[in-house]
Amino acid sequence: MTDAEHAQSSAALQELSFLLPAEQVETWSDALIDAGALSVQAEDADADSPDEQALYGEPGIPAVQAGWRRTRLSILCPVGSDPRAMLQQVARTLGQDAPEHYTIADIADRDWVSASQAQFEPVPIGERLLIAPSWHPPQAGDKRIHIILDPGMAFGTGSHPTTRLCLQWLAENLRAGQSVVDYGCGSGILAIAAAKLGAGNVLGVDIDPQAILSARENARINQVDIGLALTSQTPAPGADVVVANILSNPLKVLAPLLSNLVHPGGHLVLAGLLEPQAKDVAAAYPAFEMHVHAALDGWACLVGVKR
Repeated sequence: MTDAEHAQSSAALQELSFLLPAEQVETWSDALIDAGALSVQAEDADADSPDEQALYGEPGIPAVQAGWRRTRLSILCPVGSDPRAMLQQVARTLGQDAPEHYTIADIADRDWVSASQAQFEPVPIGERLLIAPSWHPPQAGDKRIHIILDPGMAFGTGSHPTTRLCLQWLAENLRAGQSVVDYGCGSGILAIAAAKLGAGNVLGVDIDPQAILSARENARINQVDIGLALTSQTPAPGADVVVANILSNPLKVLAPLLSNLVHPGGHLVLAGLLEPQAKDVAAAYPAFEMHVHAALDGWACLVGVKR
């Protein structure tokens, strides 16, 4: 490296990344900020794998421990700082060994707003739907139903395979005027899609009050009328379609409640489960003729008609 290249590199922001067990994340994060880190971001090191871990409990299932079993910390270090020295300093402060494996990457100066927005491109769902952030207006000639959804605190932007599978089923099978319950609505994307596809009464339900606020705002932006409720307010039975995009264990625990929400002859759409989990989840719904409607990237979508 030449002197000029070294000067340019040392003048750049740098990102330090390494893995930690869940119980050490908060202590290390606080110590890193105290040592001068500009920011500390924690992510599930097993995200998008069979070991991905949810942070929220569901009715009948206690909340899991805070944080992920294997957490990746990404630390933004100030210009001119030494990430290795910062790592060793924090380890000494905490009286612990510094992580043996870590990465350090230069962060080039850039338009961070544009760079962040570029990560979220429109997501086409078959021939009928397009999920797009607000900074991507509809293109001339695109006849898909346009759903505006900016990334936010609540889960669901249309990019995850489980969300795509549910959206695809709705686009292909939902009939105008049918009533829909989206149990575990998150951002409200499935409820909003159902409303835009012509559903009649649409209700989104979630355990998280923040999700309800997010879904309400997203419904306003998309100019659709949907009902929203917390899980403590049990919806009335008799829906034509109930969709639940959550996780396999909650789907099994919630089987009696979800089954009761569907009227005879109505459809139940379940997602958030891996393909090997499909048979076990289907067995929890004896009132339905369940089958795997579709699979994507190892995730499955179960659909059943109530007998």
